[in-house]
Formats: sequence, structure tokens, C-alpha cells
Amino acid sequence: MTLGAEVHADTAPPADPVALAVSWLPADDDPDRPQVTLSTQGLDGWPNARTVLLSAVDRTGFAFHTSASSAKAHELAAVPRAAMTVVFAPAFSRQLVVRGDVVRCSPGELAAAYTARSPYLRRLAWLNDDALAALPRAERVARWAAGEPAAGAPEGWTGWRLVPRELTFWVSDADTASRRLQYRRTAEGWRVRPLAG
Repeated sequence: MTLGAEVHADTAPPADPVALAVSWLPADDDPDRPQVTLSTQGLDGWPNARTVLLSAVDRTGFAFHTSASSAKAHELAAVPRAAMTVVFAPAFSRQLVVRGDVVRCSPGELAAAYTARSPYLRRLAWLNDDALAALPRAERVARWAAGEPAAGAPEGWTGWRLVPRELTFWVSDADTASRRLQYRRTAEGWRVRPLAG
């Protein structure tokens, strides 16, 4: 079945939305793991959003990593809920939106995620901070070139897992209106309903 066809199919929708999401996404070790829009509530009460790398996805949720000093880390510590939006290139004909609670990744998960990152991303974890950003470009380039990422993650590197309570799958359709399938977790399991696109 073509990815996304299950959203328009006349048959019963898949019972497990997390498994459906996993089938839409590349494997965790795929270099094309998508960048996603992570939405949080800012400390000032206003919505906030930014692009992050989706590090891993499994039955327990959607994991991403950041500096503990970042705005998103402070926002998630204050209000541990978030939304994540994935738009699938190149056709942009599919979208996945996940909403739920966030929990911190364990030390073991952090170590595994750091080890799996590319040399560029490991260097980013060690060097990317406001002090570097304030330097002239030539100094930033020199410091970046001189930096060698350590074998382990820096102390301030952290990870979060978005535990879904709602997943919405959107697919375009050239022959009719687009359609969404929205899954919401209930005490009895997942409730699914079709929605206008």
C-alpha cells in the first residue's frame, strides 16, 4: 500500500496509530530522519515553535535532544506538553501532527543517542551556545574547526520524549478533498475519526 493510502481507504483505519506513524517515518539510523516543528508554550504564555531533529521513534514516543539551557528545555520543564509536526518532502503530500506529554530521556537513552549522532551533530552539542553565536564569523569558524567532540555528551545535553495522546495523519488527494485521520487516546484505547483536510 502506498504510504498515506490508509487515510483515504474505505476499509477500517489501522488500529495502532503509533505503528502507523513508525511506518511513515524513516528508520532511526536513516540519515534522512526528518526535521520536525516542535511547538511549546513559552514562559511568557505565548506559543513558541522551532525545528528540531527527530532522533528516534518507537512505541514509547518521539525523542529529540537539545541543550538543557535552551528555551525549549526551560519551556518543557515548566509546561511538559508539546506538539510536533512532520511535513513529508519532497511532494509535501503527507503531514503528521503529534500532541502529548513530554518526559525526560534516561541517561542510557541519552548516551545511545549521542553515540549515534554524526560528528557534526556531536560537535554541535559541545560548541553551539550563545557565546559562540555572539562572536564574529571568522572566530566562529576558527573555534568550530578547532573543536573536537568528546566521546561522551556534554553535561548540559538533554533529551525529551513526546508521549502521544493524539496523532493526526493528513494526506492530500488530487482527485478529491484532502482528509485526516485523528487518533485520540482514551481509557479504552485509541479512538479514531476522519476529519476534513
